[in-house]
Parts: sequence; structure tokens; C-alpha cells
Amino acid sequence: MSRWLWIPNIFRGEDTRPLRLISILLFLLIWEGAALLANLPQLFPTPIAVVAALGQLLVAPGPPGVEWAGELMGNTLISLWRVIVGFALAAVTGVLLGIIIGWWRNARDLLEPVIELLRPIPPLAWIPLAMLWFGLGFKPAVFLIWLGAFFPIVLNTVLGMENTPHKLVEVARTLGAGPWQVLLKVGVPSAAPSIMAGLRIGIGIGWMCLVAAELTGSNSGLGYMIMYYYSTMEAAKTVAGMLMIGVVGFLMFIGLKKFEDKILFWKAA
Repeated sequence: MSRWLWIPNIFRGEDTRPLRLISILLFLLIWEGAALLANLPQLFPTPIAVVAALGQLLVAPGPPGVEWAGELMGNTLISLWRVIVGFALAAVTGVLLGIIIGWWRNARDLLEPVIELLRPIPPLAWIPLAMLWFGLGFKPAVFLIWLGAFFPIVLNTVLGMENTPHKLVEVARTLGAGPWQVLLKVGVPSAAPSIMAGLRIGIGIGWMCLVAAELTGSNSGLGYMIMYYYSTMEAAKTVAGMLMIGVVGFLMFIGLKKFEDKILFWKAA
């Protein structure tokens, strides 16, 4: 009987792991049943067909430069490298600009109107200009990732800096801290949780922008692979690429969350 004792824990909210497993199994069962009812394997593959496609993609030769990694992992590595470069640029520029705008009123009055003017423009609308400016391949993809991740990072950093408790600032000044010491030892640490939230949002948007860029302006990467197999009517391989995008995005989010818990240990505690 003891092995069934976890069942009441689900309803008491003490152990949700079985519910997560059940949700995945239900999703796979519904997917399998819907695919069998549709009976259109070329358009609506079953999970088993997708698993078989994943196996084929793992052993197929990879794109130029990463042939050794296989088609699936090679394109994943190419996409990841683009994301790392674009997100790193967005993190540096977005955090620095957000600190400046959020801490100095004159900078906010000067720069915020421009930020709010450009922010509503969807990153996908920049694809034609990115292709005109940078051509195809690595550079336009990095630009679109930077663009997608930049604005949420800036806005969350500004929000965190603006919400720095005024009492802490006054205490630091009373104790003799200079302007830069107040900024670095009070303002930035106080805004750190908001900055990390912006980084998590930014990396998700950047990952989606990468895939969109690869769909139209690249000859490698997961987005390109999905579009290629769409054109050849191989739905199972298309879905396999989509699943890889989801898995990589989830792992990046988890990794950033672990990093946040490590540097913001006081918040986790």
C-alpha cells in the first residue's frame, strides 16, 4: 500500500511530479489517437513516426562544418551559437541601457521616447531590412535575436532600477557612499531579480526570433531544417525539428533559472 501513498499528496499539493508525468502521457495519447483518426501520415504524423524521424535525423550527415554531429544536432549547434552571440549582445547592451535610463531621470527623458517608439515593431518586421543590411546566414540571425531580446531586458532593468527602495539609497548616502557606490551596491543589487526576469523573457523571445530568421534567410539551423522538410512534405521530420526547438528552449530557460538561483541565493533562501 505504501507505494500508492503519493496519490493523496497530489491533491494536497505536496508532490506534483506524478501529475506532470500524467500530463505528458495524456498529451502523447491524444496526439496518437488524433493522428490515427486523421489517417494522414504525410500531414499529421504519429508520435512513433516522429521518434523514427528523430533517429534518421540523428544519423544523417550534418550541415557544412558540423557534418560529424549529424543533421539534427549539427543544425541545433548552429542555432545555439547564433542565440548565444545575439543574446550576449542583448544582455550587455540591454542591461547597461536599462540601468542608465532607470537611474538617471535626464537619461530616461532623453531615451525612453525612442525605446517606446521602436519597441512595438515586431522583430519579424525587421527581417527584410536585416537581409538587406547583412545578407544571409549568421549576421542577420544574430541581429534579429539581439532585437527580440533587447527590449524586454531593457524594460525589466528599468523597472528594477526605478523600484529601488528610496530608504536604502538614503541610508547608503548617510553612511558616506558616493554616487557610484550607491548605484553599484544598492541600485543594481536591488534591481537584480527584475534584471534576471528580463533575461529569461529575452532569451525566449530571442530563440523564437532565431527560428523565424532561419525560415527565410539561412541555409542551416533548425528553422531552415523545418522549412526544408516542409517543402519536401516530410511532416514527421518537420515535427521532429519543432520538438527539438521546444526542448532546447526549455533547457535554456532551466539553465538561466539555475543561474539566477545561484547568483541571487538570498532570494532563493
